[in-house]
Amino acid sequence: MSASTPAFSHSLHFTIRRALAVALIGFMTVAASSTAEPTREEAAQALRQGVEYFRHVVSVEGGYLWVYTADFTMREGEKPTTPTTVWVQPPGTPSVGLAYLTAYELTGDAYYLEAAQETAHALLRGQLQSGGWDYRIDFDPKERAKYAYRIDGNKQGRNITTLDDNTTQAALRCLMRVDRALDFKDAALHEGVEYALRKLMEAQYPNGAWPQRFSAAPDADKYPVKAASYPETWSKSFPKVNYIDYYTFNDNTLSDVIELMFLAAEVYQDDTYRASARRGADFMLLAQMPEPQPGWAQQYNAQMQPAWARKFEPPSITGGESQGVMRTLLRAYALTGDRKYLEPLPRALEYYKTCVLDDGRLARFYEFKTNRPLYFTKDYEVTYSDADMPTHYAFKVRNQLDAIAAEYHRLAAPTQGDWQPTTLLHPAQPAKATPELAQKAAGVLAAQNKAGAWLQPARKTSQGTIPPGTPSIYASTFTKNIIILANFVAAN
Repeated sequence: MSASTPAFSHSLHFTIRRALAVALIGFMTVAASSTAEPTREEAAQALRQGVEYFRHVVSVEGGYLWVYTADFTMREGEKPTTPTTVWVQPPGTPSVGLAYLTAYELTGDAYYLEAAQETAHALLRGQLQSGGWDYRIDFDPKERAKYAYRIDGNKQGRNITTLDDNTTQAALRCLMRVDRALDFKDAALHEGVEYALRKLMEAQYPNGAWPQRFSAAPDADKYPVKAASYPETWSKSFPKVNYIDYYTFNDNTLSDVIELMFLAAEVYQDDTYRASARRGADFMLLAQMPEPQPGWAQQYNAQMQPAWARKFEPPSITGGESQGVMRTLLRAYALTGDRKYLEPLPRALEYYKTCVLDDGRLARFYEFKTNRPLYFTKDYEVTYSDADMPTHYAFKVRNQLDAIAAEYHRLAAPTQGDWQPTTLLHPAQPAKATPELAQKAAGVLAAQNKAGAWLQPARKTSQGTIPPGTPSIYASTFTKNIIILANFVAAN
């Protein structure tokens, strides 16, 4: 689709969905009951039908949510939402756009590149004056007036770029890859990417970190460059502070931005972006806590001390995001060859070995100096007991220390002295034709109904309202399935 091609109107989408809703539920039986190996032609047809259904029935103006009931009477991103809203936060719109692009890279069929471009333009319609994206994009004119959307020329309204939950990063990753696939010839798309990257660099703090959210560049004088330190005291009562400007590792926010900037440097062959990424990795060196707990915190205030965020995220040493920090430092070395990014890892790994719980996992939070795991009761009181924890948040996390240590030793080995640069640009390549791939493709075909959709029972979520078990369409299932089919079609 060219940049000037109009997207499907909301009214047309609504009419199509209403007309097909009853039929869709009626097609809950699968199109095929056999798991015999499909032909490539059958897989290609199922791929095309699935994408056509998603574009012309599920999509709103080229954008997507996380889950829809089969009759489209209920729909959700992270939260329930309206028929005019799409979601940016993965696994929403950018995830679907990247799946379309993967299908194009594997099959060479321009139809899937057109679909990816359509989705990219939906994202552009949600870009804010601050450069990035909110969790959602609304296409209703009255709702759009509440946001400072660039494409509408709005100067007033909500203008907060969020880096939380890989939101702006995912949108930009999708846009950059589509821009490259189009040979940078879509002027509106290319300009939107350049604007976003420029605003991201402006929002970077003097020490190289980024906040969780921003609407403008920071006042550098308020954010001195310091090494991390322990607070003299910390309150176990939630202080209800505004934490959006804190230096944030929570949910791998900073790791996602650093990787994004390294990717931008490769896509656009511009060392300005690489320098920004390196400054972000340099912040990780500054943020490592001193002995006796040489790990990292979820977030730091302007004085470089761990601080409260939400009522269940206390000042502490984290066993969660710290593993993401270590992986990012390994990636920074692999991309730059600078061994300073390896230097913090031995003492961090030795420290975190002492943090392993009896069940083999790590606690999300460890108390300063005592190193005791910290938990919360369901009333959100700090406790040392894990007997009454809320269930919406992971207060214990998977232990990846062995894998991180193995990668460190591989990269730090003397035989790696002759460093060779790696790359983040990995266009999808055809998989090998294996029985396992054929079995997966057969399963995908068997689960697809006659309308082209994949239905499954709704899952219970903490903020969702779709009753568990309701026949529903999941964007995450769709993206997984079309990638399996595209791999089968293109397999060697």
